[in-house]
Amino acid sequence: MRAIADGVLGRCPHCHQGPLFSGFLRVRPQCDVCGADLKAADSGDGPAVFVMLIGGFLIVPPALALQLVNDWSPLTTLIVAFPLAVVVCLGLLRPFKGTLISLQFHTKAEEARHHHTPDPQ
Repeated sequence: MRAIADGVLGRCPHCHQGPLFSGFLRVRPQCDVCGADLKAADSGDGPAVFVMLIGGFLIVPPALALQLVNDWSPLTTLIVAFPLAVVVCLGLLRPFKGTLISLQFHTKAEEARHHHTPDPQ
């Protein structure tokens, strides 16, 4: 739970005090408090995938319901739903990125290493 809390709050996964981000989504190269190396932290596309799934689940059904109930044109629905989708997705992206990076540190995950193994023949 500590790793998830650190990620959501954007704290260093090593000391739990320093900031993890130097910008909206840019990870600091090094923690200001403990000096932990954060350069290797890479969440990849994971946060975007989670945010798209959750954001779509939160936005699409209400948008379709509004269109059916109010008999809006598709353009009106888009005008209402698009800003809401942007706010929801941008609001979720940083906490998810921080959480995935923090979980990588917590589980000591590393990128897969490809070792050359000789053919058995």
